[in-house]
Amino acid sequence: MGATVVAKRDPETLDKVDVPQGTLELMILTILAREPLHGYGLSERLTALSHDHFRVNPGSLFPSLYRLEQDGKLKAEWRPSENNRNAKYYALTASGRRQLEQHKRRWERVSFAISSVLEGA
Repeated sequence: MGATVVAKRDPETLDKVDVPQGTLELMILTILAREPLHGYGLSERLTALSHDHFRVNPGSLFPSLYRLEQDGKLKAEWRPSENNRNAKYYALTASGRRQLEQHKRRWERVSFAISSVLEGA
């Protein structure tokens, strides 16, 4: 089972959508490959990069961050945020970068296969 995000279909409606297993992790690792961020910043960046189509639920985001940290894919440190509050910033480890490359290759294979089926149907 994947994570739950709020996906925007059109400006007036928001629907909760379960994204496929590993998709949220792929998006987290991709965003954190650019720069370390705290959880709220990561959530905001995901929303911005998806053009407001994805808004990740904290109940999905923080368990994913915790799991990635425990698995050694992320390292975390407490430091002041933009508003001078202490926040836990997450950054990719070397293992996290390798995991990101594996996720990207898997995503490319899966999306190619699905597109092939849809175009051939």
